[in-house]
Amino acid sequence: MARLALNKASLARQRQDLETYVRFLPSLDMKRRQLMAQRARATAELREIGARIAALDTQVGEALPMLSNSAIDLEGLVSLRGLEIGDENVMGAHLPRLDKIDVAVGGYGLLTKPHWVDRAVILLSEAMELRVRQDIAQQRLALLEAAVRKVTQRVNLFEKVLIPRARKNIRHIQIYLSDMERAAVVASKISKSKQAAEAGR
Repeated sequence: MARLALNKASLARQRQDLETYVRFLPSLDMKRRQLMAQRARATAELREIGARIAALDTQVGEALPMLSNSAIDLEGLVSLRGLEIGDENVMGAHLPRLDKIDVAVGGYGLLTKPHWVDRAVILLSEAMELRVRQDIAQQRLALLEAAVRKVTQRVNLFEKVLIPRARKNIRHIQIYLSDMERAAVVASKISKSKQAAEAGR
């Protein structure tokens, strides 16, 4: 770190820096709080998707126990045809957003497959969509956590390092300038008293 200059220009610069830090800190703190609220929302959304997946798994187990029959081939019955993932800017954090999901149902003969395959197709399609939504929600949460961590580091830098350092530097310079002023006044008085003493001789 550069050595602190003990002069009026340095004092003005330190005061200006302090003013800038104090002015930007509230907006940084507001951004952190808003990102934390978004993170809480993303956590709740991820939890909700997880609950829906668990409920769907239970529903499949209860409604379609015959899925365990390996003699009935369900391979390729449901597949993911395409995804459209957009970009959402949330307080400077670029998050993925699921715009569209296209689940394809493979052709199957109504007479060659049991009647419950129709229900299985519906549940498998729903499960596939929920899994994709869960992946996107996990990515969003990870990115929001990184953004919160980054902004929190900046807030801490301002609150715990830059602002206290600027205040300390201002005090240090003011004390030094005040001491120099006093020394100059004392030197001036000594000089005047010497001049007066020499003039009186």
